[in-house]
Amino acid sequence: MPVTNTDAILHYNVGVFGDAGYAVPNGSNDVGTLNPSIADLVALVGRNLFNIMHHEDADLRIPPSINTLMRVHKLYVRTGQILAGRALDPATPNMESQHVQPGGEVFTVFPVPYFKVRNPFLKRWAGWVLMSLAEAMQHTENRKSLEISSTFAGQIGQYIRRAYINMAIELFGKTATEATADGFLLTEEDFAGYNPSIYFTSTEMVDTVPRLDYVFTEDKLRVLAEGIPVVHLPECKPWPVNLTEFYRAAAAGPAPTENGEPTASATNGTTPIVPPAPGP
Repeated sequence: MPVTNTDAILHYNVGVFGDAGYAVPNGSNDVGTLNPSIADLVALVGRNLFNIMHHEDADLRIPPSINTLMRVHKLYVRTGQILAGRALDPATPNMESQHVQPGGEVFTVFPVPYFKVRNPFLKRWAGWVLMSLAEAMQHTENRKSLEISSTFAGQIGQYIRRAYINMAIELFGKTATEATADGFLLTEEDFAGYNPSIYFTSTEMVDTVPRLDYVFTEDKLRVLAEGIPVVHLPECKPWPVNLTEFYRAAAAGPAPTENGEPTASATNGTTPIVPPAPGP
């Protein structure tokens, strides 16, 4: 059953992948599209994110390796290439069919490590990309059969652009003015000069060894790597530790006693707990 009461990133709670904190984008009850460009984009970005998040960097709190940063760079360039190449401005006439209508297709998603990812950069970027995918899956233009608009491109592309800007500023030392300029891209010289120790504290450059039982083989990941049609997903819910559950529990109030009165020591989330006065 689709989740429609929240747009939170969803927990792919299936076997060991659920224990490892895997996630899928939240398409709500929008399971498919009539728009081949949107279907292409959701699958392409999802596959690339899958590969990025299964790199060893995701398990480490230290700055990502140059390998991962170059993959993020290529994903940003490739996404921009697709959006810029296919999006039409409002004044450009859309291509229209005369006799045929598309059959549509179900979205394919790629579950990725997310909720237990230890690398703060990769978790932040993955969150933005998963939001981008959810936006694309829920977008109005899934009803359009042949075209996407520049409005769609801007809405979907903003999340991936924000991840790229964040990478450029915090890992390559670019200024906000440089990183947010139109057409900005990191250069070969930038990558060749990558040295996070210039900007990071000594604490950030060292980490403990993560648990190793969440490192899965290619064969173990085979089904996920092929992509899963959203209609074949199990019932997915938000990660158990979330604000929605907290506020729901707080609003419910304390359980009543046998005579119908709330327990004296319980609170309903609005009454402050006053500690006893210190003894003499």
